[in-house]
Amino acid sequence: MGRKFEVRKEAMAKTNLQKAKLYSRYGKEIYMAAKNGGTNPETNQALKKLMEKAKSEQVPTDVIKRNIDKATQSAGEDYLAVRYEGFGPGGSSLLVDAMTDNVNRTISEVRNCFTKTQSKLGVSGSVEHGYDHLSHVAVEGKSAEDLLELLLENDVEVIDIEEADPGSLITAKGYDLDAILDVLKTDEALTISHQDQGWFAMETLTLDGEAKTTFEKLLAMLDDVDDVSHVYHNVELDAE
Repeated sequence: MGRKFEVRKEAMAKTNLQKAKLYSRYGKEIYMAAKNGGTNPETNQALKKLMEKAKSEQVPTDVIKRNIDKATQSAGEDYLAVRYEGFGPGGSSLLVDAMTDNVNRTISEVRNCFTKTQSKLGVSGSVEHGYDHLSHVAVEGKSAEDLLELLLENDVEVIDIEEADPGSLITAKGYDLDAILDVLKTDEALTISHQDQGWFAMETLTLDGEAKTTFEKLLAMLDDVDDVSHVYHNVELDAE
């Protein structure tokens, strides 16, 4: 089988780990949404939208159902959403979001990632002020002008709509994502090809040499922390 097989096996293992992390993140979020707002998605809109997003990312139905059932039985832990802010090599900055049932464990593991890469955790607010909370929605089926008219007619404000290939890309404030999706779903001519919501650096930078290598190591270490759900940063990375 040789080297080619080993490379393929390693790639498959990485993909499986990424899937497991994605399922775990959604599992925690669905469990807490169901526990806090009820297990019926028709009366718990937060749960309904979370389920829709999970399905769009190919999270298996049994993962969704298992965590809703766990909330029904009150059989799980309580998870707390926490954020850590820090500084990496070469002037880089990071926002690290986690869902945890043990804050002491999580902060220890995150701090270890920073310490081992000659990076440093900051205080709350030390990094976040350099980021915007935004939503992005890629849509096909209408021009940017027609999309803007549709959204304004429904009292939904956006920051920008630009022509993309194919379709258009909508940029809006982060917490307006659900309102935008609700309007777009009323028009059968539209196809939503991508959506995301997160924190985006107002200014980005590129790294090279040792700084780039160390930063990539930091990202890989944070990705290995089970409680970490999202990492946002200001570094322009090469497309894989």
